Amino acid sequence: MTRILLVDDEPHIIALLERALRTDGLEPLVAEDGETALELLETEEVDLIILDVGLPGIDGFDVLRRVRGSGSAVPVIMLTARSGTNDTVEGLDAGASDYVPKPFVVAELLARVRSRLRESPGPATVITRDGVSLDMLTRRATVDGRDIDLSAREFALAEQFLRHAGEVLSRETLLSRVWELDFDPGSNVVDVYVRYLRGKVGASRIVTVRGEGYRWE
Repeated sequence: MTRILLVDDEPHIIALLERALRTDGLEPLVAEDGETALELLETEEVDLIILDVGLPGIDGFDVLRRVRGSGSAVPVIMLTARSGTNDTVEGLDAGASDYVPKPFVVAELLARVRSRLRESPGPATVITRDGVSLDMLTRRATVDGRDIDLSAREFALAEQFLRHAGEVLSRETLLSRVWELDFDPGSNVVDVYVRYLRGKVGASRIVTVRGEGYRWE
């Protein structure tokens, strides 16, 4: 799933954008200050950053300069309550991909996100393993060049397998990453959806590791 790092210290904006991003099929990661954002970027891969200027501690401009100083070309959309031209110029000169003033229209911000993701030279938007391809922007799935229909959960499950091909993924891990739920020993939802997915991509591609989970061969 395409991952968006959302950096803002206003809880209502975080809650609003988290819901909107998930509805748009994107996975939000959240940081409420610049220090946390930079720490996350050291350990997590993200496809785009929505970055507020007015952050506690390290402000958005400094975060952006450090991101660009590290050599990262990830798209960055700046959010700001400041309307001055100088601030816009400073953000763009520091390496921002776009600049959106607050208050903003969520639909317009999401359109800008999609536009920057399409233009991004960063992480590939198509994941391919063993003849199976997932296009993370169009949500298109193919097997050996043939289009297949995957539900949102099947697509997310397939993404986990393709991103971690060769690794054993436990039921607990899949339940957490795909359904965002804590493990329930009485639930067989992971097994059910693995069966669905096998029927669409080929049973031999996903093997059961007894007592541990599943692995994409």
